Amino acid sequence: MPEFVTFSRNIFIPVTNICRNQCGYCTFKRDPDHPEARLMALDEVVSILEDGYRSGCTEALFVLGEYAEEVTQYKTWLSDMGYSTTVEYVEQLCQTAIDIGILPHTNAGILTRSELKRLKPLNASMGLMLESTATLAAHRQSPGKEPDKRIRMIKIAGELEIPFTTGILVGIGETADDREVSLRTIADIHEQYGHIQEVIIQNFMPKPDTEMEHVSPPSKNEMMEVVSMARQILPDDVAVQVAPNLIDPYTLIQCGATDLGGVSPTTIDWINPEAEWPSLQKLKSLVGEIPLRERLPIYPQYIQKRWYSDLLEGVIRSLADEQGYRKTSGFSDDQSDLPV
Repeated sequence: MPEFVTFSRNIFIPVTNICRNQCGYCTFKRDPDHPEARLMALDEVVSILEDGYRSGCTEALFVLGEYAEEVTQYKTWLSDMGYSTTVEYVEQLCQTAIDIGILPHTNAGILTRSELKRLKPLNASMGLMLESTATLAAHRQSPGKEPDKRIRMIKIAGELEIPFTTGILVGIGETADDREVSLRTIADIHEQYGHIQEVIIQNFMPKPDTEMEHVSPPSKNEMMEVVSMARQILPDDVAVQVAPNLIDPYTLIQCGATDLGGVSPTTIDWINPEAEWPSLQKLKSLVGEIPLRERLPIYPQYIQKRWYSDLLEGVIRSLADEQGYRKTSGFSDDQSDLPV
């Protein structure tokens, strides 16, 4: 058993759900004429950030559909807001989060080297799920899910020394061998660049009205096997993360998981909106006797290496203790204001 299990307190901000991909399991993407299609306005994001700050959150998780600018209506929305590119708008959002006192973590799908360089100073960490190195039917209408493209971006993030989150999605048509290849690919990239702080082992959950709505999710035993494989393959300094709102984590912790990802007191999981975040009390009960320790979106080793810009210095120093984990929050009831 690990000495402790980590988690972060975050705000999940779905900046836009316009996306060029059409994955067979996704309910996040919306076409621009859908009533739930969105590009969030700055004042809306500010309200969420301020609410999160008051609730003791340290991470602003900015999630976007990939290359929404390929959709004409989206470009009009963006222009009407006064921005020429999505990255320009995300820069503004990240700076706003920093000004409020929260560390940004951006996951915007595939980004170019120049886009990553622009966002690096404004982000404590960034992310892109590899999902799988296999070519899968679930991704046949998703140009951004070509494995080589995603591997290339993860490597570029390493060259730029960006603390990074990636992971695999289990149960979307890949084989056990595919999972091993995916994990070994991630491990090899980290051995070369040293920037992957956590790898998410996420179980597929079927969604109504999707191509894969009748596909069975992976079993508990499958997830135990994959987590065990991940812990064996990945370097020791890479955390294995599982999602406590999607699966009971205790057995997976016994198999090698050490992190529970972001849990929000104020926002839902927009990728899996049917799956509520556990409260802190529930989270403690899920891990049994194992202590919980709150971390920031940038892991302690990258704080020690100073893999962050001067723009983030003040916020990191205000939030991190001497070891690089979250200081005692100072909020009421010692962090018990996570959702019930």
